[in-house]
Parts: sequence; C-alpha cells; structure tokens
Amino acid sequence: MLQQFTDHIKKEFSFKKNETILLAISGGLDSVVMCDLFHQAGLQFAIAHCNFQLRGEESDEDENFVEALAEKYDVAFHSVSFDTAAYAKKKKMSIQEAARGLRYSWFEELRAQYNYSAIAVAHHRDDSVETFFINLLRGTGIRGLHGILPQQGNIIRPLLFTGRKELEAYSKKRKLKFREDSSNESDKYLRNRIRHHLIPMLEELRPGAAQQIDLTMEHLRSVEAIYLDAIEQKRRSVMEKENGLIKFSIKKIKKFVPVHVYLFEFLSPFGFNMETVREIESALDSISGKQFVTKTHRLIKDRDFLLLEEIKKEQKTGLLKVKAGQKKLIFADHEILMRTILKDKKFKLLLSKNIAQLDHAKLKFPLVCRTWQKGDVFLPIGMKGKKKLSDFLTDQKLSVIEKENSFVLLSGKDIVWVVGYRIDERYKVTDFTRKIFFAELSK
Repeated sequence: MLQQFTDHIKKEFSFKKNETILLAISGGLDSVVMCDLFHQAGLQFAIAHCNFQLRGEESDEDENFVEALAEKYDVAFHSVSFDTAAYAKKKKMSIQEAARGLRYSWFEELRAQYNYSAIAVAHHRDDSVETFFINLLRGTGIRGLHGILPQQGNIIRPLLFTGRKELEAYSKKRKLKFREDSSNESDKYLRNRIRHHLIPMLEELRPGAAQQIDLTMEHLRSVEAIYLDAIEQKRRSVMEKENGLIKFSIKKIKKFVPVHVYLFEFLSPFGFNMETVREIESALDSISGKQFVTKTHRLIKDRDFLLLEEIKKEQKTGLLKVKAGQKKLIFADHEILMRTILKDKKFKLLLSKNIAQLDHAKLKFPLVCRTWQKGDVFLPIGMKGKKKLSDFLTDQKLSVIEKENSFVLLSGKDIVWVVGYRIDERYKVTDFTRKIFFAELSK
C-alpha cells in the first residue's frame, strides 16, 4: 500500500517532500492509517484534531489519543474544542453542517498561520462511492456524480486510491491502534445507511462493485470537464452583469434545448434545485414580476431578462433627514453629495439624471429621503400635470429590482426629486432663483 500511496501523491498533488502538510486526524482507522503512511513515506506533517464535544468523555479520550499519536511521530500537535451543538442551534443548521464548517475554517486558519502547504483529510474510495449515491439521490446533476475530488483548493485527499478493507488490512499488518467512533454505527444519517446496507448489497450482487463505480466516477470527471466547458460558453452568451445584477437573456435561453438543463447549470451555483428550475422554465413566457428565492439569492422574471441578485441583510432606510447645509447623505448603496451655490451669470444648468438643481428658497428643511411608495405623485419637469410615480417608473422601463431600489427626496409632502431620474417642475431653477440647492448622486 505504501507504494500505491506514494504513486497517488505524485500523480495528484504538487507539494514537495520537504513541505509540511497539516493532517486532519480524528483518531479513527482512516486518519490513523493516513498518518502512518505519511510517516512511512518520509513526508513532513503536523497533526490537527477537533473536539466537537458531542460524545462526552469519548470525545475527550479521542483528543488524548491523537495527542499521544503526535508524540509517537514527534510532530506538531494542534487541537481545539467546539461547542458544536450550541453553534448549530445559533446558526440554524444541522450538527453535521456545523461541525464541517467549524473544522474546515479552523484548519485553514492553522494552514495560513503556520504556512502548511495543504490540509490532508482521510477520505477514501468508499467515502467517494457513498458521496456518489448521496448526490444521485439528491439530484445534483452531473457535478455530483464525480464523487470526492482528490484536491479542492487547499484540501487534499491522499487515500482516495484505496478502500476501507485495504486500510483495515494495512492497519492490522502495521499493528496500528485507533479509536472507534460509536456514531459511525448509527443508521441515523443517510451516509451510514448507504455504507451499512446499499454498498454491501451491491458488493453481494457483484464483487468489486465499489471499484467499478470508482472507475465510472473517474470517467464522469472527464465527461464533466467537456460538458462544463460547453455550458460555460453558453452561459457567457446569455449572461451580463449590470449594477450588481446578473442578467440572463430570456430570448437567447429559449433557443437552447433542453432549456431546463441549461437553466439548472446556470442557476444551481446560486442554490436553485431542479424542481425550482422547472418552475422558472414555465415562467419564461409569463408576465413580469414572478420571483424565485434561495437562501442566498433572488431571481426575478422581468420583461426580457431573468434578474439574479444576492440577498443582503435588509437595510432599513426609513426616513433619512437632510438638514440645511448638510454635505453628504448615504443610504443603501448610494451617496448624495450636496452643496448650496449662488446663482450668477456663470451658472449653467446641468442636464443629468444624477444631478438635481433646485430653487433653494422653495425648499423646506429638513428634506426627507425615502424609498418610493404606492400613491406617490409628482410633477415631472417639463410636464403640466401630476403623474403617479408608479407609472413614471414603468415609463422609464425599469426592472422590478430597479423599481424596488428607487428613492425620492421630499420637501414637506412634495417630491422634489425622483433620485437619479427626474426633478419636480415646481422646484426647478428659474430666472427668479437666487440660491441653488445642488445634489449629485453617486453609487
């Protein structure tokens, strides 16, 4: 096995023999064998262990065992304890998700602090096969069928060349001691049910099934590379970015066959599953305004585009007051710079949507800035009658998101400026104006 291990290292990873790798060691069979293989191969390594405080004394005994292992190999030892249950409750996630997030974040901190070349985890071939079936059941598409990759960023997996039985045989031959995690025997988790029931059944139907599935996953990784390259070319042809939004051309997407497959590949990185993608496909010919939401993003069907934006923590703009003489106003992702100037012969009106030049004498301070509301009306400059702001924004051909993010500046109850679009006729600069309120919008 040692020769297979060193061959796998040379094939998959680029680190040199004198570079130090941080090994994530739980104390179980897999990680203990990985540790011994690194030692036997003469590679430089340090050990890191997480105590998740989920199994009482058993967790503490695991930590003591791994510390003794570090002493045995005379390498640096790092340990940390997490109140995983409390963290999971606070973040509203499963214990598994919480533990994964905590450990990988801590591993990366150690790697950066001590300049370790990579972080090695002890996933092996059987783990990868289990992941294949988990993703198959979840409907993750071709991306989920490649199993566990040998390297992802700073994470490497030096044991993917072998399986559990081979690790057990190596451990027995080397007389290695390790800790048994009692939770591995439980069928509470999907992975364990696949491990305890599905894989043995497949091996019974066809001995060596896990190895054959592993070969299939290797083939799928090659197919995936070709597939994703084609998807990327299509994605670039229909996607553009504008003012923090990602826009997908509906007209171009509808030419793709099958539409739902392309949509899934474009949108799944943002948390959209196939069920939701089917709903989005059905909405392509519907009226504007329909929305689809994941934990991180929102997709809106507009006239000509699917608009995708990241969901940010709600910014309660409320009513922002502008005092006389105030120089700056910051709200949402915008900034308004303000000043008061005297009108003289050199003065020229600037024709820009982002600039408001208003008759200072007609304004009642403090002014108020807020998001527009249904029922708002104003008198757009150049017009004789009032207009509903909702109709005005529609006339500007704004998207649903752009409408949502539209603000108004008020003097008393009057809208004097639809920020970034139009001032009110009643507050424009005239021949009788002596002092000018000058405001400029920047994003």
